Order: sequence, then structure tokens, then C-alpha cells
Amino acid sequence: MNILGIVIAVITFWVIGLFHPIVIKAEYYFGVKCWWVFALAGALFLTLSVFVEDIIVSSALGVIGCSSFWSILEIFEQRKRVEKGWFPKNPNRNDYKNLEDTSLEKNDKRKK
Repeated sequence: MNILGIVIAVITFWVIGLFHPIVIKAEYYFGVKCWWVFALAGALFLTLSVFVEDIIVSSALGVIGCSSFWSILEIFEQRKRVEKGWFPKNPNRNDYKNLEDTSLEKNDKRKK
């Protein structure tokens, strides 16, 4: 019996669950300007996964790498969710003012 697929599936499930709050917190504290950190992490983890011989560790590193790349998209989506009021804005950050100005401009263009 081979349980390797189940082990990798559980690791994948765990990593995806872990990245969800990471994206929320990263957007809250740093905004979308931290996307490059996810890109570097993704490249690093995918590169490491190529050189690790253990299949479970290699798979876990690959899943973390791909999740990091996916988080780039999600951090921009999280910004939109904040704009819609689904998540709180960080009152200590000023870039929301630009976000609100952009939203107002979009609404003005739609009205015309």
C-alpha cells in the first residue's frame, strides 16, 4: 500500500490553509508592494524542490513555491476585497487613500 499521495495531499492542504492568513496579514501590514517577496520565495522554494531527493520534502517545497506564486495574485485580490469592505483597512497605512482615489475615478468614468 502506498500512502505517499495522501501525505502530499495533506501537506498541500496544510500549506494552502497556511498561506490564506499570510496573504491577509501581508496585505494589511505591507499592502501589495510586498508581492516581490512572494515571487522570491516562490523561486527559492521551487529551486530547492528540484535539488532535494526526498519525494515528500521535494513535493512540500514545490507546493510552497507554487503557493507563493499564487499569493502574488491573491495579494492584489485581497486589496480589492479590502476596497469592498470585506476586510478591514490598516489605519496606519496611507496607500488606502490612493486606493480610494482610484475607486472614485473609476466610478466617475462609469457615470459619464
